[in-house]
Amino acid sequence: MKNFLLSILLWLLALTSAEAAESDSLVVGDCRLPEYIHLLEGKRVGVLANHTAVVGSTHLVDTLLHSGVDVKRIFAPEHGFRGTASAGEHIASSRDAYTGIEIVSLYGANRAPKANDVFGCDVVVVDIQDVGVRFYTFLSTMYLMMQTCADVGVPMIVLDRPNPNGAYVDGPIIEEQYRSFVGMLPLPVVHGMTLGELARMINGEGWLHGGVKCELTVVPCLGYRRSMRYDLPIAPSPNLPTPLSVALYPSLCYFEGTSVSVGRGTDYPFECYGHPALQAEFEFTPEERAGAKNPPHKGVTCKGVDMRGSSVEEVMMGGIDLGPVVEAYRQLAAVGERFFVGDFFEKLIGTRYVRDMIEMGYSADEIEAMWKDDVERFVAQRAQYLIYEY
Repeated sequence: MKNFLLSILLWLLALTSAEAAESDSLVVGDCRLPEYIHLLEGKRVGVLANHTAVVGSTHLVDTLLHSGVDVKRIFAPEHGFRGTASAGEHIASSRDAYTGIEIVSLYGANRAPKANDVFGCDVVVVDIQDVGVRFYTFLSTMYLMMQTCADVGVPMIVLDRPNPNGAYVDGPIIEEQYRSFVGMLPLPVVHGMTLGELARMINGEGWLHGGVKCELTVVPCLGYRRSMRYDLPIAPSPNLPTPLSVALYPSLCYFEGTSVSVGRGTDYPFECYGHPALQAEFEFTPEERAGAKNPPHKGVTCKGVDMRGSSVEEVMMGGIDLGPVVEAYRQLAAVGERFFVGDFFEKLIGTRYVRDMIEMGYSADEIEAMWKDDVERFVAQRAQYLIYEY
């Protein structure tokens, strides 16, 4: 049984040519330079961004420099400023080869920016393309930046971008004992919000430690609605290269806490899954490549399911689908193969009961019905922070 909000996704099946034209006229936050350039003039500016932060075809940092803004420091999230590092790969601080500006890595020795790094700025600008899923780490990086900015009294400006999974809300709200860098805030797995809206919610709900609030400005997108299909013009990370992989990510990422491969080290990550012991005709062999260093089952033939024939609309209509996880567990358990690895599955899904119910033989539908109340409660809680309509 799916939560009531999934009915909104019916809109995705009825997109008209007029709505498509509206999508073509969408303007993301960083392209609205007149709305925020005056907030940067004469100030030392920090920029939290990666390769997705482009204004037209020019990176935001270059745009700001050409506009006379003093970009003092760049803060880089997971995958690095240029977006080429593998998932989980630690990144050292450095200097940008193109501009010579210092890059402070927030996915290396430190996940939270140091007070001194932020204190050397008069304002911090955030421009990162998110995918709307709690365990995608850009949200955690923004949250930690908000905390440091609030602690040292430095304002933050979020240049908002659409959420490609923004038309629905699904999944359990994370439990306190499973909070980590892949889930720091009390959100369902798919929260249906943009980073700008989430920043407003972080302030409004008092989620920053010490009772502080961040001085926040959000530059909204123009022409964006949640029901609109939004295909990312730039892949947000190496293993989410297509609209389908982004749509399947909320359902397949739990395999990262198991012995099953999600296709890292192939041409179609997060568009398939497999394991050497599964019974299936589809086969793939993960190999090391850029963005996938030492992928699971490297050099070993995996058998599994090819999901490349799915449509983005069909995937999103179904919301989170635990069917693949449940079926893969059933097959591997039947032949004595290990499925769950450590507690990373719990950190991703946010609760223990999902694993327990899988092991007890419950169906995907029965498990998914368990978080209906979480979804309804969160939908009501977030309402006052939303910027965009359906």
